[in-house]
Amino acid sequence: MSRPSMKWRVAAAAFLIINVGGAGFAVAMGQWEHAAVHFGLLIGGYLMWPLVPGSRKDDPPQAELSDERLNYLQQSVDAVALEVERLGEAQRYAEKLRAQKTEKPEGER
Repeated sequence: MSRPSMKWRVAAAAFLIINVGGAGFAVAMGQWEHAAVHFGLLIGGYLMWPLVPGSRKDDPPQAELSDERLNYLQQSVDAVALEVERLGEAQRYAEKLRAQKTEKPEGER
């Protein structure tokens, strides 16, 4: 699933700020039951967060190649490597011919 929407994030931030602030205010005023309710709401919100749509951290799907596809990929890579080697040999041969062509025989100066 996707990440939680922005509305859920804003609501969660507001919930957190209100309850932390309310708990702190209740403790400062000596209202221990009131503070306990805010702490209970915070704990309940923490426990309920996984139920929010899109908040689960699902593992991404693992890309598994079948044996047939893996063999096909290996054959393709081997074919490309062979063609690259052939191109390299052709280039070396052409360079050798070019070098022989530019050399002048000893008697033609």
